[in-house]
Amino acid sequence: MTKKWFGISIGLVACIAFISYSIYFPNISAEVDYEEISEELSEPEESQLLYGIDVSDLHIIEGQVKRNQTLSTILSPFNVSFQTIDELAKKSKDIFDVRKIRSNNKFTVLTPTDSAAARYFIYEPNASEFVVFDLAALDIYKVEKPIELREKQVAGLIQTSLYVDMVKQDISPELIDLFADLYGWSVDFQSLQKGDKYKVVYQEKVIDGEVVGIEDIKVALFEHKGEAYHAIPFEQNGEWNFFDQNGESLKKAFLRDPVKFTRISSRYNLRRFHPVQKRYKPHLGTDYAAQRGTEIRAVGDGTVTHATYHGGNGNYVKIKHNGTYTTQYLHMSKIASGVKAGTRVKQGQVIGYVGSTGLATGPHLCFRFWKNGKQVDWLNEKIPPSEPILKENLLAFESAKAQFMQQLAMIPFPEDQQKLLAKTEVPLSTEKASD
Repeated sequence: MTKKWFGISIGLVACIAFISYSIYFPNISAEVDYEEISEELSEPEESQLLYGIDVSDLHIIEGQVKRNQTLSTILSPFNVSFQTIDELAKKSKDIFDVRKIRSNNKFTVLTPTDSAAARYFIYEPNASEFVVFDLAALDIYKVEKPIELREKQVAGLIQTSLYVDMVKQDISPELIDLFADLYGWSVDFQSLQKGDKYKVVYQEKVIDGEVVGIEDIKVALFEHKGEAYHAIPFEQNGEWNFFDQNGESLKKAFLRDPVKFTRISSRYNLRRFHPVQKRYKPHLGTDYAAQRGTEIRAVGDGTVTHATYHGGNGNYVKIKHNGTYTTQYLHMSKIASGVKAGTRVKQGQVIGYVGSTGLATGPHLCFRFWKNGKQVDWLNEKIPPSEPILKENLLAFESAKAQFMQQLAMIPFPEDQQKLLAKTEVPLSTEKASD
């Protein structure tokens, strides 16, 4: 009995001694482990954000919508119930209609690392925004991506046509359209000459490092047959417009073309051989060749008087601009949504799309122009300009003009094109490369 208690006593003493040693003389490995844990607790890893969501503990699956895919067929493989998908579709109508999910657009599915069930679904309807579907909270919201505006400048000489030569310089069709609209009433782009030249300063929109579009033209110059046409921005009466070097406005009551930069396939002609009816009859409009589905724009502010289908005109829209001018747009593939008799439209608003309805052999727009109730040759009309620089604004305009003209002067023309200036001027083909 004594030996038993003696053994127990020895054991207790040994335990107390070990605990005391551990407290006052901790070993090295324990100290290192504590520091590592302490460091992890005090300095946690930074969150990884994607679409504004912390994806540190989420698995990322990216893809492109395939043809005929819907929200249901995309999410079903990720263990999302049809009931959830139906509720999402109903809740998202005011934010984004899921029926508008289009093939080739990007989508992303986020799932927990320990589960295959989707937690988030993100869809990108275009390059500038995305829609987030929070599958757990049944919440939907749309986010616009931040846009960076980057100033660019370009200069060139005409060798073939405005469209062809600008495209060769990697200028986007969007900028070409803006440039053509800007000079539409100053320069006849159907009769350019070799040696004509241009300079333009503009802003491009950049998202995620990629150019997604053009914001605006800042200042421009076009020289046609040796005559310079400047486009200088200036604010007057609370509105920004472009003016030439003499202070005259480049803006007119009407756009030059009802479709963006293209070619004219047939002009106003009182004795033209009709390609369908096979007889000579007056052609009282101007035909613009364009691909089916090309947007048709109202050339000026006005009220729609007709938006319907009728015989040889096919689908057409007619707009009364004021007591003097009326315009008509024929052979549309379809009339734009919301455009009907009584609708008020603005200059540049899309009112329909190019087609070949009615008496037409192929897709084009027949544009007709009335002045005081009589159809006249649109291309020969002198459209009144907007208000020029007012006398009280002349000093401020001259100051702004000097700065912009200096900026343009600093932009060099391509050296390898300078030899073109010495060549004889020859009329160019007016055909657009894509036609």
